[in-house]
Amino acid sequence: MGIHHGGGAGGRGVFDEDEILGKAYDARLMRRLLGYLRPYRGLVVLGLGIILGLSVTEAAPPVLAKFIVDNAITPAVNGQIGVDEGLSRLAPLGLAYIAVLLVSSSLRYGQNMLASYVGQNAMYDLRVQLFAHLQGLSLTFFDRNPVGRLMTRITNDIDALTDMVTQGVVAIFGDILVIGVIAIVLLVLDLRLALVTFAALPILIWLTLYFRRIMRDSFRAIRIRLARINAYLNENLSGMAIVQLFTRERASYKQFDDLNTDLLNANRGQIRAMSMFFPAVGFTRAATSAALFVAGAYWILQGQLTLGTLLAFWQLVDRFFQPFGDLAEKYNIMQAAMASSERVFRLLDTEATIVDPPHPRELTHVRGEIAFENVSFAYNEGDWVLRDVSLKISAAESVAIVGATGAGKTSIISLISRFYDVQKGRILLDGLDLRELRQADVRKHVGVVLQDPFIFAGTIASNIRLNNTAISDDQVRSAASFVNADKFIEKLPQGYDTVVTERGSTLSVGQKQLLAFARAIAFNPEILLVLDEATSSVDTETEHLIQDALAKLMVGRTSIIIAHRLSTIQNVDRIIVLHKGRVVEMGSHRDLLSQRGVYHRLYELQYRAHEVETRSV
Repeated sequence: MGIHHGGGAGGRGVFDEDEILGKAYDARLMRRLLGYLRPYRGLVVLGLGIILGLSVTEAAPPVLAKFIVDNAITPAVNGQIGVDEGLSRLAPLGLAYIAVLLVSSSLRYGQNMLASYVGQNAMYDLRVQLFAHLQGLSLTFFDRNPVGRLMTRITNDIDALTDMVTQGVVAIFGDILVIGVIAIVLLVLDLRLALVTFAALPILIWLTLYFRRIMRDSFRAIRIRLARINAYLNENLSGMAIVQLFTRERASYKQFDDLNTDLLNANRGQIRAMSMFFPAVGFTRAATSAALFVAGAYWILQGQLTLGTLLAFWQLVDRFFQPFGDLAEKYNIMQAAMASSERVFRLLDTEATIVDPPHPRELTHVRGEIAFENVSFAYNEGDWVLRDVSLKISAAESVAIVGATGAGKTSIISLISRFYDVQKGRILLDGLDLRELRQADVRKHVGVVLQDPFIFAGTIASNIRLNNTAISDDQVRSAASFVNADKFIEKLPQGYDTVVTERGSTLSVGQKQLLAFARAIAFNPEILLVLDEATSSVDTETEHLIQDALAKLMVGRTSIIIAHRLSTIQNVDRIIVLHKGRVVEMGSHRDLLSQRGVYHRLYELQYRAHEVETRSV
């Protein structure tokens, strides 16, 4: 469970990473992507064989049609052979024609299934790898990267790569193979008509390159505007309470409408380009067919060409032109995938700043003694939050850390949990430097209760055990009872099986706090870190329950309370006072008041504020 800080101002802009356009083909990125197909290389080879078979079956029907016309129909019509012989010639050719169509359909079905299976599994592997990588990154990374952007990486960007693997690459390879096979067949059938057909190639290539440039610009415009809408939606929906509280619905609607209109206009540019491209290709195809008929008719009348050959060319030209349209359409898929892979691999290449040592020290039995030795720490370089802090907390001692806002109190919890590493000095757990230990070993023995406990979507029981199957139902109930959470849980409709929504919106602040205490006791840590601010916004009865739970939790554990309200910490063993990142005072509540220093001043300010509040009530 992380503790978020606002110290990440040095991050990248909100939109820049989403505006990465990418090339339509990048060999470096493609090599990395193809690496995810390696475990399925046998199926990939089979798929390539199927594509080769498909390209042949695409060209076979027109060739069979040529033989049907030239060897069966035309001789029978001209009286060169009898009707019976014509039918006998027609029957095997017709059956072959039907067989080729059946084989082609079967191959296409197999190719689609195979491409989808390989693509989905490869991208499943990438998605799992990406999620595992995110879990290992340090909190500094999450301070500087919006959640919406990271969710886009693992959802939309992976979907774009899936489209490329299952449709883009396969389709492009298949289209190129079909063009090559048909070109060879055309040359074999008749060189003259093949040259008439190939005369259209410069026009097709020019159309493809010209409209590719237009679609590239449109694609960039759409992607930028879509990124802006996503960022705006993420921010607006997260802050809906503020929007409604200050009645900014109309202004928010107007801003969203402007962004949406901008996206609509960008899409219109792409639609116009596609609407012009396909008719242009269609017109070129029709013109080529017309040229074939004129030239073919002339050579037929001259006795230099058969009717079947012209018919075969007419059918093959249609198949020859179709891949050019497909290639232009798949260009967007490839470009989106290259841009997505750039972002995904950039995230995968991000290295964690907090890492386990190559040879970690073993942490067997934990007593809970903590020592800070000349510790200085900053979230951003040079902006010191803690300055030369030295303190020692004995095993099972209860300590409160107090100070004004920004004094560095919360940072101490983050450092003990090793969410961050110190720049100077060291922190010791039972005499061992935290940086010499595995992160998991440290956090296994540290329990943190945040001032805003995070509740996951799921049942009450799953939120206490956090899906740790080693914690039994009896232990869950025992932990809840120990911290007084059982009183409200048993009143819920399904008790411990009651489903709570994301972030626990159906629970009160006090109930979430009690669940957090139950979670801490269920995991039974030797060191307890608590932020007490949550008790300031609950009713008196719930506050008493929370204070009682806290008192029970602290027994026999090293306990550190980050105190905001000084009235809640008067019974701890020791109070440490921080001021501007330095330890300025240390002692019991009574001793610190008698010193009339920083602690006395803080106490007086809170006491007077409480007096004023009481009088006003």
